Amino acid sequence: MVDFQLNNSSIDPVVLLGFVAFFSLLIALPISFWSVAGSSNSSKSRFLVATSNLFLTSQLILRWWQSGHFPISNLYESLCFLTWGCTLTQLFVERAWRSPIISAVATPISLLSIGFASFVLPENLQSSAPLVPALRSSWLVMHVSVIMCSYAALLVGSILSFGVFLVDGKKKFNIRNSSFGSGSFRQSSELSLNDKNESLNSIQPVQFTNAEQLDSLSYRSITAGFLLLTVGLISGAVWANEAWGSWWSWDPKETWALICWLVYAAYLHTRLTRGWQGKKPAMLAIAGFFVIIVCYIGVNLLGVGLHSYGWFLDT
Repeated sequence: MVDFQLNNSSIDPVVLLGFVAFFSLLIALPISFWSVAGSSNSSKSRFLVATSNLFLTSQLILRWWQSGHFPISNLYESLCFLTWGCTLTQLFVERAWRSPIISAVATPISLLSIGFASFVLPENLQSSAPLVPALRSSWLVMHVSVIMCSYAALLVGSILSFGVFLVDGKKKFNIRNSSFGSGSFRQSSELSLNDKNESLNSIQPVQFTNAEQLDSLSYRSITAGFLLLTVGLISGAVWANEAWGSWWSWDPKETWALICWLVYAAYLHTRLTRGWQGKKPAMLAIAGFFVIIVCYIGVNLLGVGLHSYGWFLDT
C-alpha cells in the first residue's frame, strides 16, 4: 500500500481523500445557510458537494484497487459509500429544484456520516481486511450496494420531510399537487364561450411554496429508496439462502431492515391511498430516519448479529 508522508507520519491516501471530502462538505454547509438567508442561488455549495462526491468516488475506487474487493467490508468503507450515495442523491434532487434550502437541509447528514467515519472510528475499523468466506460472493456488490443506495435515498428524503417543519412551518400546509408528482403543475380557468378567438381554457403556472416543494421532492426520493430497499431485501434473502441455507434468520439487522421497510411502506400507503400530504406523512418519514439509524449504526454499536461490522469502541 502506498502511503503519503506527512509530518513524519504515514497517512493512508484513502483516509486522506475522506478528509478532503469532509472539509468540502464542511465549507459547503455555511455557504448554503448564507445562501438561504440571502435568497441567493446555491451554485457554490452545489459545486462543493459535487467536489466532495468526486473525492469520495476516487476514494472508493482506490480502496477497491488496494483491497481487491468491493469497498464495503467494514464500517468505515460502508459509511464512505453511504456518504457518496447521500451526496449523489442530493445532487439529483437539486437538479429538480435549484434552491439553497436543499443543500442546507441535506448536507448535514453527509457531513455527519463522513465525519463519523473519519474522526470517530478507530484505526482498526478504518483499515482494509480480507473478506470472510461468506462475503466472497457475487451477491456482495448487488445486495450491499443496493441497500446502501436505498439508505441514502431514504435518509435524504426523510431529512427533506423534516425540512417541511422548518420551512413555512407556522403556515397552514395546502398541497396543490398529486402525490405522483407530475412535475408540471397548472390550473385552468374557464373563459366565455362567446369568445371564439380564444381557447376555452387558459393554462397558468402555479407558484409553490418552499414547504410544498420539499414535500414533493421528499416523496420522490423516498419512493426511489423504498424500491431499492425492496430489491435489496430480496437479494439479501437469496444470498442468505445460498450462504447459510436459510432465507430469513431474524438476525438483528434483518429484523430492523424489515421494520424500516414497514415504516416507509406505511408512509407510501398514507400518501397513495389515504391522500395524506405535508406534515402527517413527514412525521412517518422522520420516524423512518431514526429506524435507519438504529438498523445501520445501532447494530454495529452493539456488535451483534451476522451483519455487524464490529463494535466501534472495540480496540
